[in-house]
Amino acid sequence: MARDLRTLPKAHLHLHFTGSMRHATLLELAERDGIALPESLVSEWPPELSAADEKGWFRFQRLYDVARSVLRTEDDVRRLVREAAEDDVRDGGRWLEIQVDPSGYAARFGGITAFTELVLDAVAATSAETGLGMAVVIAANRIRHPLDARTLARLAAQYAGRGVVGFGLSNDERRGVTADFAPAFGIAERAGLLLDPHGGELLGPDSVRTCVEVLHATRVGHGVRSAEDPALMARIAERGVALEICPVSNVALGVYSDLTSVPLPQLLAAGVTVALGADDPLLFGSRLAAQYATMRAAHELDDEALAGLAGMSVRASCAPDEVKDGALGDIADWLSADEPSATMCP
Repeated sequence: MARDLRTLPKAHLHLHFTGSMRHATLLELAERDGIALPESLVSEWPPELSAADEKGWFRFQRLYDVARSVLRTEDDVRRLVREAAEDDVRDGGRWLEIQVDPSGYAARFGGITAFTELVLDAVAATSAETGLGMAVVIAANRIRHPLDARTLARLAAQYAGRGVVGFGLSNDERRGVTADFAPAFGIAERAGLLLDPHGGELLGPDSVRTCVEVLHATRVGHGVRSAEDPALMARIAERGVALEICPVSNVALGVYSDLTSVPLPQLLAAGVTVALGADDPLLFGSRLAAQYATMRAAHELDDEALAGLAGMSVRASCAPDEVKDGALGDIADWLSADEPSATMCP
């Protein structure tokens, strides 16, 4: 018997706001307001996805936008945050950094500042209710103008230390010029925020290199294709840059043909810090503990290796020291338990 991965304490560092929504909640809110959902989000869920070309990414983004449209009220936002936290707690989560682009919700919720304050209030209330440590990463959209990113970076800086811990850059990394967002990341860096751009999933190692060298990334969202460049892996390991690897979404989007092809062992062998994340469970149908389970099965990882991954996620987080110390101690206890749980993880 292997130990139950749902009881392994861990931090969740790569979870998008709307993408964290429960499928049942999506269906309920859509029915409430008479919103017609595509069959790929109803009877054919989880949808078959691909990002091999622009058409495939457009379909992915369209589904995400449709899902976002069901969030109509403040209570909807609070519910999403609460349920995301509950799901993480059920999966052994001790700390969650949820990523959101406020500009995608501004029109309905009174602007980017009002929406950010709503999310931060929901996060604080949910953290107190569930016991899960939580924080927010504000992310810019790389298909919008870099000046928009500067606005969001200033917003993130305004709330640094008040629930916002980082600044990111998301959407299709094949669009736009990553280096053009350096001024926005400079604003966030001067505010002492974590720098967390997406890179190295749909594009290769050079995308990660730009994130690290030009944007000064502290962590990289995905970054999995760093494994194609040994020199880059060595550089990342040396600088302590963590990669937020999301195995199920990598396969769903066609980055790899199957889970055994996700190069987690190569990254770990090179000394790279890896934090497993669920990315968008609403679209990929897989939450946090399942990422560990898939890597256990695909690469025959033993419990010591899985505990090591959980520890990396905690150390790479922005959690307070007392939260980190508690989680790391409980990871050690999980590993030292005499009898593995008879309950296998999902």
